Amino acid sequence: MKAQHFVVVLLLVSNITLSSGFLDVFVAAASVVYTYFERDDLLPFDSKRLEADLRENFFGQHIASNVIQRAVSSFMTDSNPNKPLVLSFHGTSGTGKNHASKIIARNVYEKGENSKHVHLFISEHHFPHTKDLRLYSAPLKQQIHESVSRFPRSMFIFDEMEKMQPQLIDAIKPFLDYNALVDGVSFHKAIFIFLSNAGGNVITEVMDFWREGIIRENLWMDSKELEIKITENIFNDKKGGFLHSSIIDEHLIDHYIPFLPLELKHVRQCVLVEMAHLNITQDFDLADQVARDMPYFPKEERVFAVKGCKSVRQKLSLYID
Repeated sequence: MKAQHFVVVLLLVSNITLSSGFLDVFVAAASVVYTYFERDDLLPFDSKRLEADLRENFFGQHIASNVIQRAVSSFMTDSNPNKPLVLSFHGTSGTGKNHASKIIARNVYEKGENSKHVHLFISEHHFPHTKDLRLYSAPLKQQIHESVSRFPRSMFIFDEMEKMQPQLIDAIKPFLDYNALVDGVSFHKAIFIFLSNAGGNVITEVMDFWREGIIRENLWMDSKELEIKITENIFNDKKGGFLHSSIIDEHLIDHYIPFLPLELKHVRQCVLVEMAHLNITQDFDLADQVARDMPYFPKEERVFAVKGCKSVRQKLSLYID
């Protein structure tokens, strides 16, 4: 119930006759409460807080960290954006795409990923049958429209985008565009995040930098035209929905962000975080042992973690009582 309505009901029920001065106090109080109701669990955005969170909890992804920090900060501090923020995360499994979306969410909402304004869609779970696309499309569009009409700063996360049918991708296209209004609602303050394994093979190929003696941290978005290669790869993937969708060639995705394969030192950091999460005293020797027990590629050199940090907690559980 909106705060003004609450105050009016309170006055009627209490049958209170107020002086004009006291009424002014009530109106002022109502305004404060109304502001709180409208803000809901939206956090006052702090670019430094996001930067620190990424630095302390997001390992081995200097490119993604840099782009996310700048893109989200610029968008959140823009009082009048001309379109919603649309980010597309690309990389192999376990490199931190879901984790990054959670970091963004907890820097936008008090309840983070558990906020009622964060909507997660997983392709094979929410849209498993291609023959039912028409049944999925209308409810999906309705949910997005209703969510933003109630709360403009809503967030939508689509996981397994490479498995999503092009018809469904195009169903959300109007919400990503520069349209002033879609059925009377502006989407310019909403955030859309796509998570995809598409492009992961291209990113892995680029990671041959270590054979050339190039330092990992010297790789950036323009290194070996990384962003262009990702775009071309996902656009030409005959098995992916992006191929027949128009959101790429109409340039509605603001940033294609590569997630690099993780190395031993990054997996070790993930193990230490899991120890803290499980209230285990941090043991650097144990963390190193667990990290080294994970599979790596190439087989001989063992440079990059096959699964990234995925299943680190399960592996750690084998070493503790």
